Amino acid sequence: MKNILVIHYSQSGQLTEILQNIVAPLKQDTSIQIDFHDIKMVEDFPFPWTKEKFMGVFPESFLQEPAKIYPPSNHILDKTYDLIIFGYQVWYLTPSIPANSFLKSPEANKLFANTPVITVSGSRNMWIMAQEKIKKELKSLQANLVGNIALVDRHINHVSVITIVQWMFSGKKERFLKIFPKPGVSQKDIDEATKFGDVILSHLKLNDYSTLQEDLLRKDAVKIKPFLVVTDKRGNAIFDKWAKFLKSKGEINDDKRKFWVKFFTKYLLIAIWVIAPIVFILFLLTYLPFYGRIKREKMYYESVALK
Repeated sequence: MKNILVIHYSQSGQLTEILQNIVAPLKQDTSIQIDFHDIKMVEDFPFPWTKEKFMGVFPESFLQEPAKIYPPSNHILDKTYDLIIFGYQVWYLTPSIPANSFLKSPEANKLFANTPVITVSGSRNMWIMAQEKIKKELKSLQANLVGNIALVDRHINHVSVITIVQWMFSGKKERFLKIFPKPGVSQKDIDEATKFGDVILSHLKLNDYSTLQEDLLRKDAVKIKPFLVVTDKRGNAIFDKWAKFLKSKGEINDDKRKFWVKFFTKYLLIAIWVIAPIVFILFLLTYLPFYGRIKREKMYYESVALK
């Protein structure tokens, strides 16, 4: 009997659906037992979000500060797993507070140690640096990252900004103004996530994950857009300064901090609509001179290696 644990936190249900489809082929095998753990926060986050709440959690989210969570059941904690599938959302170019909180918990230390792990994310488009942070957390837990699946909104950057904001603040995954496409990962990509389960199943049977990521890549588990890597890196550098500054202004409900969060919100709009296009132009101008480095980075971020 093979034991698999699926851990995740989802607000809209999108990530839940992705994970259910990935494990669907595994469920059909009677020699596999699958347990599910939905991360539960002591103080949960709203969905749909309010603008104030969403912007307010930025410093703690980016700085990867854990919040209180409820531990998994003893049924889960008392078992040894052959594979863990860890699903997470990306908040502010970083693993979400619930995901980060679980990885920093003593229960994660027990469950993940010396265990193969596959990470799964469903995000707008920038997940690269969040995954690097996940890699470091897994290494500290002595886990063995063997695979990564990153599903994204395939629409162009500025279109996905508009649609994801509408979804977050309305709670409705629908075409905004009946003009824009639906937000998030496409239903087609969600439905076809079963193909990843077939790949995982074959490696699970062999108890050999050495080529799992290569096989997942053949099924389009990861698509790297070099420009978004550059944007992600620069965004992280800027967010680091902002997060530390806002944190220095007090806790989430302090009026002084709320004032500066509003200022940060305005900056973020300028960064998305003005600075990002300029960065894109500069990226195009330097693409050929830096092609070799871009190619090497693409190969690295597709992999499960950690520099």
